[in-house]
Amino acid sequence: MSGQQDLNRQGRIIALVIAGTGLAWIAATVLGSALDWSQRTRAFFDLAALAGFGTAIWMIYGLWRARQKNKD
Repeated sequence: MSGQQDLNRQGRIIALVIAGTGLAWIAATVLGSALDWSQRTRAFFDLAALAGFGTAIWMIYGLWRARQKNKD
């Protein structure tokens, strides 16, 4: 695979991480309301979603750096 294809693939993976984290967070929120989970359990899923989005931001930064390096 060429370098550009690798970067495109990494971008698609990042998009899937963001979408998956968002969907999981929505599902956890709905289940928490329906099953009357404690606030501590709901907060755990909120923090897990925050970690997932933070990971995605870190991956975006790495992708941006790789694209900057490829410009040369």
